[in-house]
Amino acid sequence: MDAKIIRTEDQYHAYLKEVGDLIVRSDALTRDEQNRMEVLTVLIESYENGKCPVEPTDPIDAILFRMEERGLKRADLIPYFGTSSRVSEVLNRKRPLTVQMIRALSLGLGISAETLVGLNEASPVKKEIDWSKFPIKEMVSRGWIERLTHKGVGLAENVIKNYIATSGLQIGSASFRRTLAGDATSPTTMYALYAWLARVIQKARISKAALNAFDPDKINSGFLRELAQLSWSERGPLLAVEYLQKHGIAVVFEGHLKGTQVDGAALRDVDGTPIIALTLRYDRLDNFWFTLLHEVAHVWKHLEGDTEAFIDDLNISSEDRREAEANRLAGEAFIPRLIWRRSEAYVSPSKDNINNLARDLKIHPAVVAGRLRKDTGNFSIFSDMLGNGEVKRILVSEEVV
Repeated sequence: MDAKIIRTEDQYHAYLKEVGDLIVRSDALTRDEQNRMEVLTVLIESYENGKCPVEPTDPIDAILFRMEERGLKRADLIPYFGTSSRVSEVLNRKRPLTVQMIRALSLGLGISAETLVGLNEASPVKKEIDWSKFPIKEMVSRGWIERLTHKGVGLAENVIKNYIATSGLQIGSASFRRTLAGDATSPTTMYALYAWLARVIQKARISKAALNAFDPDKINSGFLRELAQLSWSERGPLLAVEYLQKHGIAVVFEGHLKGTQVDGAALRDVDGTPIIALTLRYDRLDNFWFTLLHEVAHVWKHLEGDTEAFIDDLNISSEDRREAEANRLAGEAFIPRLIWRRSEAYVSPSKDNINNLARDLKIHPAVVAGRLRKDTGNFSIFSDMLGNGEVKRILVSEEVV
């Protein structure tokens, strides 16, 4: 049956239940089922926000009630959220529920998906924009917008609206049309991230004259491997920027805003141009190279149109399938798993063994040292091999940042 505008409570609850059932088995949905879920979600939101507002059960309250009912502690929720920090952030309403969380909670705690689906108060695209929450002072200090000479909510709103609109970030029905994906996003940083994203898009457009035409068929595992081996050069970061520009991908460097934890981002401009943005918040070669390839993997595998942007904090162990895939593809491009586990650098870590593996793979030793630190969980070792301070030194020498 075709989806129709909701006109009755029965129809509303029927659609809500159907969406809940679809989310529970979201990993196995066909393309038609995915499209239907999106259409039903829009119809449900329209009904809730306009024709017949309802007061749904708050999902966090539902989780807290079930915890009390079963005598559960926050530590007992880690299997459903991934980490203890995520448990705290979700229960404190600082992080939205994801599809994976909703499915796990529905199956594991018996909380109906009807309660959790579409009622996620933390979802930024469902809330009306509060223009006063943009980091206006920092945007002014960084030269993104002009200093406001007169006070007034209306003036500030108009200035920021114009700033956002000129970047091509779609705004409609009092909300952002481009959604934010990735583990650097949260409701408390949403406005800062949209401001940063707008700046990234504006800077990328300045560099478009230097870009060749983008051909998505050229992006593959061989492309990633060739990019990874540019790290072997002393001018690696510069060569990487030139390599990506040659293939039609804009690269932008823009520091993160206060309160955000961003390493990089991947998105498309409204004309389809892929954009990769790096904050260089850790001025280290290992972080630069892995973040760069992680974002290129998003361009290859996950960007469809200009409706979404991936914004990543690579310190977080992600539960999102797309983030995990980008991590795997980046890691394989540098050091294939079969080689890594059998290498002397992994089996018997030493500077000589790290350098030998880097030489064999034609990648920078900083990448090998960074991989070893992450896989062992020991971040106190080989810190002098990470290329601290080298990225900005190389890029500044050519006035790239």
